[in-house]
Amino acid sequence: MTTHFITAEIDIQETPTDLQKAIEAELKKQGEPLRWAITSVDKEQQKVAVEAVVTTGSVES
Repeated sequence: MTTHFITAEIDIQETPTDLQKAIEAELKKQGEPLRWAITSVDKEQQKVAVEAVVTTGSVES
């Protein structure tokens, strides 16, 4: 298993629940999210910046 620090820009959604789902879907493209946080909001471009730690690969026993 490998951990990675990633950043992503996500379009602002109509509701907080929709935004959370959009963030999690985008992060899953990179791996399994361990934690994530919205670090900035750009109202003009209607985007949020997200920083996350994700894991890739499998755990070997």
